[in-house]
Amino acid sequence: MTMTGIRRLRDAPDRDAALDQYRRRADVYDVELAVFEPLRRKAVALLGLQPGATVIDAGCGTGLSFGLLHAAIGRKGRIVGIEQSPEMCAKARARVAAEHWSNVGLVEQPVELARLEGRPADAALFHFTHDVLRRPEAIANVLGHLRPGARVVAVGLKWASPLMWPVNLFVLSAALRSVTSLEGLAAPWSHLHAQLGAIEVEPALFGAAYIACGTTPP
Repeated sequence: MTMTGIRRLRDAPDRDAALDQYRRRADVYDVELAVFEPLRRKAVALLGLQPGATVIDAGCGTGLSFGLLHAAIGRKGRIVGIEQSPEMCAKARARVAAEHWSNVGLVEQPVELARLEGRPADAALFHFTHDVLRRPEAIANVLGHLRPGARVVAVGLKWASPLMWPVNLFVLSAALRSVTSLEGLAAPWSHLHAQLGAIEVEPALFGAAYIACGTTPP
């Protein structure tokens, strides 16, 4: 990585850099995320979805969470996936078509600009979407389309304790491929916490990751 790239990682998320990053990763994304599948399963379980529910998958990538979400909500439920990368969104559409899911909608826009229609959703998932979680306006847009008392779960990388330097080397290596800014990596959930008012955060993978969950206020 160039010095310019390293300096950029200290700043706020960069949309153009993210589009370029995920254009290059689209074909290998599913393989790269395989190690985190246990966290995905736990995150979806924490959403507490019921048959017929509507769930927003913010930064859905290639749609890796769709199978678990669909199993929870059934064919009478609804999944709204938001993804700004055309290459990743194309993979998600192909997944939906292959599974013949008629109740999955895709919004190809940045999360902060996504126009979401229909009734308020019952839950929202942010799975490994660090750049999205560091944009308060993106969080506000998603939360603004949830019903009162909706469940919100976020999962992603974070810095471990400074003493756990081998873990942090893993975090840095993974982050260099998946985020455009290291800003907020000590507590990626902080903007979500500020808007929800209260969340529970559980460390995972020896402190290299976290699962944060809360509910929208009544």
